[in-house]
Amino acid sequence: MTARTIPADFVRRSLELSARSGVDLSPALSAAGITAASLEDPLARLTPTQVTAFTQAVWQITGDELFGLGPAPVPRGTFRLVCLALIHTADLSAALERMADILRALPSLPALHIGPGINGGTRMTIDIRPAAAERSTEDVQSSLEATRVTTDFLLILLHRFAAWLVGKRVRLLAVELPYPAPLPQLAENYDHIFGVPVTFDSDIPAIEFDNAVMRAPIIQTEETLEDYLRESPTLLMSERDYDSTASAQVRRVLELGMKGRTSTAEDIAEMLSISVPHLRRLLRQEGTSLNQLREEVLRDAAVAGLRRGETVEDLSARLGFSEPSAFRRAFKRWTGSTPSSYRGA
Repeated sequence: MTARTIPADFVRRSLELSARSGVDLSPALSAAGITAASLEDPLARLTPTQVTAFTQAVWQITGDELFGLGPAPVPRGTFRLVCLALIHTADLSAALERMADILRALPSLPALHIGPGINGGTRMTIDIRPAAAERSTEDVQSSLEATRVTTDFLLILLHRFAAWLVGKRVRLLAVELPYPAPLPQLAENYDHIFGVPVTFDSDIPAIEFDNAVMRAPIIQTEETLEDYLRESPTLLMSERDYDSTASAQVRRVLELGMKGRTSTAEDIAEMLSISVPHLRRLLRQEGTSLNQLREEVLRDAAVAGLRRGETVEDLSARLGFSEPSAFRRAFKRWTGSTPSSYRGA
């Protein structure tokens, strides 16, 4: 399976927030082999190994599993205790309900609320809100940044830990983030991280699971948990849905490149360490093809971009089309509609 890379934005924001609080995280950068200069590019990406090493070093420096960003320190070992309680439940629904109960007893962690979703699934909201605005502009900005970093970390943790508990993909129906959308290229990263177009500027952080997975049995044990924690947060950073099919792997390769039109069969086969004929044969057995997957990835990126207000011209260039008219024709073929019918929907 190809290794995923991770937007460097999380590391950059953590460094900035810690510096404002007087905490020096430069040793964590050194431990991860990350240079400060490499973080200046807003589109820079890091390997899961680098982010894992950085996170583990930050835990050592701060003694706080939320990096000092929560309302109170979260002592080391808290996550392990929560996990031990969850792996002894029957299914994912019961595990999440137990998680909500536990978080209510831990004031250092935001509360989790579970209820019916607006898309027919199970919706979970996390009670994270920026501090009151009567403080200085700098303090308010710092609070907003802390809210963003904490929100990202907790929603990713919730999604991927749920997938680990049941050992398979946890399909999402919606993800809502309570801050403005970043640059289109960065907003696209969120779509790839969660596997669904993300909505920004919501009132509160929320994630909606497909009900089909809620009755999936918990397959992990105390032994597998120790392995998971020993490598933490490697799987959190690198595994989105535990889907090992060829089509899922190809889709991830195309998502990472995004200009999927330029990824050849040879390029993708090499990344997956298989031959091109074997790759095509696997995809046929799964009822799809490289071209179909490429079109699906571009379609999903186009729809998400239009809904966030990107222009046809910008999307056309970003997705690798020769001109806007070619993008419009492809979009009509993908959806049966024009780009204007999706803008701002």
